[in-house]
Amino acid sequence: MAKSTSGRGQRELRVKVKTARGRKLSSTRWLERQLNDPYVQRARAEGFRGRAAFKILELDDKFRFLVPGARVVDLGCAPGGWCQVAVQRVNALGEKSGKKKGRVIGLDLQEVEPIPGAELHVLDFLSDDADLKVKGWLDGPADVVMSDMAAASSGHKQTDHLRIVALCEAAAYLAFDVLEEGGTFVAKVLAGGAEQDLQTLLKKNFAKVANVKPPASRSDSSEKFVVATGFRGRAGADSDGGPGDDLA
Repeated sequence: MAKSTSGRGQRELRVKVKTARGRKLSSTRWLERQLNDPYVQRARAEGFRGRAAFKILELDDKFRFLVPGARVVDLGCAPGGWCQVAVQRVNALGEKSGKKKGRVIGLDLQEVEPIPGAELHVLDFLSDDADLKVKGWLDGPADVVMSDMAAASSGHKQTDHLRIVALCEAAAYLAFDVLEEGGTFVAKVLAGGAEQDLQTLLKKNFAKVANVKPPASRSDSSEKFVVATGFRGRAGADSDGGPGDDLA
């Protein structure tokens, strides 16, 4: 077969998006970035619901918490990419012969399109009985609690940072209530200098706490992920109080 000398096919072509009437320049730039993002392209090719799936894949490749047989709770699970990864890795469908079958529970404020192998529930994880419902659905404690949640953007960087740290702290307190001793907590935070209390809280309740920016996380994003492993148990968490206890 003759070798092509045109150079076509030797490199990926970049998609340029023209600014349409009525579309803001920022929207055009976002769309262009999406169309040219290799993780977005991989997500489509591999059947994941978003590029965020590769963040949890990369974190699990490093820390190995989504093992066959693990019971996983995904907070704020929409659109479902993290649940899809968890289903595969913990063997929630029972397809891996000779491996334990895991469980994946996804929680969100809105209904999420069904995911084979995942049990999806509409639930506000901040509600008083959320921990009891989760343990009821799992028939016991969880091995992993994970969250890729972000508070709605206000447009003010510091405010958004404080909101996501508060959301992460609330997720951590739910994890204290539902995790098995030795369990893992994974959550997104934004770098910004206000997360020291969160770090202290997690270091008190887990054997190891790591802060990681996986390759799939965009370089221009301030997001990072905290991975806390080796939960010390509910007895240790009982002395921490809950979020807002010091506001009385």
